[in-house]
Amino acid sequence: MPPGLNNAYRFALFNGLSFQVVLAGPMILYAKTLGASATVLGIIAGMMPLLVILQIPAAYYVDRVGYKRFVFAGWGLRVSLIFVMALVPVAGAFLDANTRLALMLMLLFGFNLSRGISSAAWLPWIASLVPETVRGRYLVRDAASVNLASFLCFLLSALCLGRTAHPWQFAVLFTFSAAMGAVSLIFLKRIPDVAPPEHVQGSRMPVPWGEMLRYRPFRRLLRTVVAWSVAYGGMQAFTVAFLKTEVGMAEGMILLITSVSYLGGLGSLWFLGSRLDWLGSKPVLSFSFATWLGILTGWVLLAGGVVAPGLAVLLTLQVLMGLFASLVQMSHTRLVMAVIPVMGRSHFFALYSVLSSLALGLAPIGWGLLIDAIGAWHHRWLGVAWDGYAVFFAAVALVFVITLTLATRLEEPQAVSIEALLKEILIASPQRILVRLWPR
Repeated sequence: MPPGLNNAYRFALFNGLSFQVVLAGPMILYAKTLGASATVLGIIAGMMPLLVILQIPAAYYVDRVGYKRFVFAGWGLRVSLIFVMALVPVAGAFLDANTRLALMLMLLFGFNLSRGISSAAWLPWIASLVPETVRGRYLVRDAASVNLASFLCFLLSALCLGRTAHPWQFAVLFTFSAAMGAVSLIFLKRIPDVAPPEHVQGSRMPVPWGEMLRYRPFRRLLRTVVAWSVAYGGMQAFTVAFLKTEVGMAEGMILLITSVSYLGGLGSLWFLGSRLDWLGSKPVLSFSFATWLGILTGWVLLAGGVVAPGLAVLLTLQVLMGLFASLVQMSHTRLVMAVIPVMGRSHFFALYSVLSSLALGLAPIGWGLLIDAIGAWHHRWLGVAWDGYAVFFAAVALVFVITLTLATRLEEPQAVSIEALLKEILIASPQRILVRLWPR
């Protein structure tokens, strides 16, 4: 690993403590206290990935400004906006719920706007900094840092909100998010910078977007990533909304249950460790998508009243969601680093991020519209009580079938077969653990 890269893990840790408050469960629950509909929740969940489209124009300036300066400026602005968000919950003395919701949406737009622009430099920076032979190891450690931070963040959020959440408690949470974001900037500044390629810095040639899309390994990866984004977009937001609306759980309990998903994500460090570099991304993606079909089946049975929403069932589903979402994310990132050429790297990454994020941003809005359109309708069929949430989970499962089919067509010559992956997971890894634990 390059010297100074440990600061990237520290940045990921404190950044995870920050952004999960304003982009995930706590913000969804705060919006629900203000009377937000499923469509508005979809807008909140989709705003961040939608604004990644700004990476396309931003990619023209990344190489001229420099990777570190570009990221640091955007992250600094978004931390400032979180401090303003912390004032919204306590403004209830003179602002009604609709006004506070509109004000929070405006601040979230600014937050995600700055993130969308500055994130154009992040992947090119890391791809240039981390050698190809250890990228899988870096991504697993980075994912472990983010998931550990996210678990701690949700745990603290649950303790803060308790059984009945009041506006001042949300204000405390948002202030905590801003403080952790400020700390993350310290470590971001310590990550070693990398100069963009000189021939890219001085280039004034038009960007051949069409040729980039016709590059077959990249095109096939894009199709898989977009399908995954449609399927996964909205899962976090609407499982939280389902537990609040349909199950009737308190905010603190919902966040405690949701926090377990990040323990699942942290488990990716044990699940793969440093093996992603030699196993390859393709078999991991195929195995993960197949497992997601089982996860969605569980949610359909819960929403359809076939299975009671017991604590053991919910915790199991959350752990599996966190684990296999983390595996998919790091496998996609590693594969895109492997298939794109050095020439035009910033533009390839921008195109990849924008198309996948557009799908990830539009999906929760579409899913929210579906749930609102179904409304109070319900119908029993095949022993399942079909309502808005049951239809949502079933539709997501159908998209995962398409995603799994696309994953089998990915191009990665150095990847092992799915049989070799299963042998490593089910036979070789448990044997190593038993050998280490066996008394000598």
